[in-house]
Amino acid sequence: MNQNYSNHAKFVPPFHFFVLPVLLLNVGWSVYHIVKTPSADTIIQTAVAVAILMAALFGRIFALSVQDRVIRLEMRLRMANVLPVDMRTRISEFTPEQLIALRFASDEELPALSKKVLDEKISKRKPIKLLVKNWQGDYLRA
Repeated sequence: MNQNYSNHAKFVPPFHFFVLPVLLLNVGWSVYHIVKTPSADTIIQTAVAVAILMAALFGRIFALSVQDRVIRLEMRLRMANVLPVDMRTRISEFTPEQLIALRFASDEELPALSKKVLDEKISKRKPIKLLVKNWQGDYLRA
């Protein structure tokens, strides 16, 4: 399937629709038991349930943070090869948010779009992604 703005968000069904709901249900069940029959055991069970949920969420956040760092490096290298000489001196002006959004632009449109993003101070991912005309899919995401 070709990727575009409307379908580029990545959902991992086993994670998003099984693991997270089960972990949330586990936390809810543990809280129910701590309210119904408070004891050291139910307190520990609730703490463990919350810790497991947090581990799953932080694992996802950590993976996405590493992915963003790699995208930032990849885009700086790509821009050094694609942008005209006068724009290459401005690569350091891009924020991580801008670089992450610009990764979807084709090499042909990247120079003009990069200039527009900096000149108009467009800083949010969504407006930048919406400006991309020739979407370059990113299929290797965390």
